[in-house]
Amino acid sequence: MADLTLPAALRDVEAVRSVRTPARLDYRYTPGTATSRFLHAIEQKRIMGERCPVCRKVYVPPRGACPTDGVPTEEQVELPHTGTVTSFCVVNLQFYGQGMEIPYVSANILLDGSHLPIMHLIQEVQADKVRTGMRVEAVWVPDEEMGPTLESIKWFRPTGEPDVQVDIPGEDHGTGLGSWVGGSPPEDPRAAQTHGGDA
Repeated sequence: MADLTLPAALRDVEAVRSVRTPARLDYRYTPGTATSRFLHAIEQKRIMGERCPVCRKVYVPPRGACPTDGVPTEEQVELPHTGTVTSFCVVNLQFYGQGMEIPYVSANILLDGSHLPIMHLIQEVQADKVRTGMRVEAVWVPDEEMGPTLESIKWFRPTGEPDVQVDIPGEDHGTGLGSWVGGSPPEDPRAAQTHGGDA
């Protein structure tokens, strides 16, 4: 900025350090066939996923194709309204338009029978009591407020069931974050032998 030469009319004007302005973004979303089926089912208090015919994984919300096998996922699978917290974040910062009282929890929830977690809110429990492995259930908005939107699920709340073990992604082959099969890093010759690699 030192090399910047201002026009004469601006030389004695105080520099602008920040600007506050309302922001607005209008857009139109076209969900596609798979997501439309999912959202219309949500409007009926049903959570529908789609199963891959190759790997047999169930995806929620469905996208119409398996990301692993690249094939269409047409088999509809109705899932229960319960699941397990696989990870979560406690939100302590306010932002414009926020509807929740802080702190609140946003979590990845693996619905029973699915293979991909959805992100949603956790309520009816103190934020510092939420934990990985916690069993939760969907709480729906009143019938007159139902619509083809994930906001029809108000939030998830604890079921009171015992916590379950949650596997860390990559745990079966090592993430480089201290999670390796057998507890040995891949560069350890013992680990390479265990995994079929060259020693």
